[in-house]
Amino acid sequence: MNNDKQREQEPGRPGFLHVVFSTLAAAIGVQSNKNRERDFKSGSIKAYIAAGLIFTTLFVLTLVLVVRTVLERMG
Repeated sequence: MNNDKQREQEPGRPGFLHVVFSTLAAAIGVQSNKNRERDFKSGSIKAYIAAGLIFTTLFVLTLVLVVRTVLERMG
């Protein structure tokens, strides 16, 4: 319970969903300057690097799956 109160008292500490949404926004190019600055000031670089790597991996695997599916259906 003390950890929850400490997290609430730290307004700049981003949560899991914030890191995910921030990574997705940055990936498609709609990240606002205000959010980017907040991420750099208060966020853990490790969390954003991990989120970026996971997003990139999932994106590439999705593209490979789509291309393979299309090619299989064409011939």
